[in-house]
Amino acid sequence: MHEMSLCEGIRRVVEQASAGDGIARVTAVRLEIGRFAGVEKEALRFAWEIVMRGSKAEGARLEMIDLPGRALCYDCMEHVEIAHRLDPCPRCGGGKLMPDGGDEMRIKDMEVI
Repeated sequence: MHEMSLCEGIRRVVEQASAGDGIARVTAVRLEIGRFAGVEKEALRFAWEIVMRGSKAEGARLEMIDLPGRALCYDCMEHVEIAHRLDPCPRCGGGKLMPDGGDEMRIKDMEVI
């Protein structure tokens, strides 16, 4: 379950970002997760509760924002959204697509008090 190690990495970033003076607690963390990132959201949510125990983010709300899959079509030279890596181009129907987005996962922001 790689979601556990993802949460451990997020915890490190959250701890570093909240180490400043005046931050008592992290109340929410928003993650952007691409369609092709290979993240099982329910497993991530489960791991979140476990990994954040004892940190400033214990009990914090985890919000996941879905990002679309994107690709460059070499037939029409357009950047397009795709649902699956092997989908044809939704604009021209071409099959020469190079995925160029949707595999990322990043912390967008967090709320603190």
